[in-house]
Amino acid sequence: MTNISDAFKNKKAFIGFVVACDPNFEKSIDYVETLADAGTDLIEIGVPFSDPIADGPVIQEAGLRAFKNGVSTKRVFEMVAEIRKRTSVPLVLLVYLNNVFKYGYANFFDTCHQLNINGVIIPDLPVEERSEVACFAQKTDCSLIPLVAPTSGNRIKKIVAEANGFVYAVSSLGVTGARDRITTDLDTLVSDIRKFTNTPIAVGFGIHSPKQAAKITQTADGVIVGSAIVKIIAQEGMHAEEKLIDYVSNMKKALKQTEINQI
Repeated sequence: MTNISDAFKNKKAFIGFVVACDPNFEKSIDYVETLADAGTDLIEIGVPFSDPIADGPVIQEAGLRAFKNGVSTKRVFEMVAEIRKRTSVPLVLLVYLNNVFKYGYANFFDTCHQLNINGVIIPDLPVEERSEVACFAQKTDCSLIPLVAPTSGNRIKKIVAEANGFVYAVSSLGVTGARDRITTDLDTLVSDIRKFTNTPIAVGFGIHSPKQAAKITQTADGVIVGSAIVKIIAQEGMHAEEKLIDYVSNMKKALKQTEINQI
């Protein structure tokens, strides 16, 4: 059994994101394996949803492609079952609450446990309603990953209470998508989160370049890259392996340099 903590053990974590069933069922399995073999420390698998409030255009378009390929929550679990035959890389699902509710909270988290899915991110689940699903996550030893935004302010303590796995620090307001400039004071945001938890902190939303990754991990424990990876898959279709390997290699080199500088 893998554990999210393995992704952060003695290193800065590179976390990659893919949309399930994009470009199709079989190839999305291949691409998760490719990312893992290239050195991605943890992989988030996005479960497409009809009203993805946190997703920018690149990920929305990937979701539409996945719907054409017949994606469903059940199909995503079938995909993970195949992935687990090939790799033990830590896996986290990014899923909207309606999908979990429709599948059934107990059934959803029981299936996560059976497939060694290590955590779940539910972007439209406010902390005030987290108890509705937290008990099911706890029973199945599945981390419910909290998101902290630049506007969380005095709610940070409550959001990260009892956090495990990692804390997802949102770099920018708005939806996902590569950004050339991130104006949030991430050092302060990470520092504010650390006041209330020892859980690793990974920063996502807009991160796409090695330079950004190196800078952010001077204070954070890892970076999350979604749109940049999904865009490579969109551009390369059924032949994205080489580009994905190159991309992961460059990001990992940047994180390694940060680790060396901090020794």
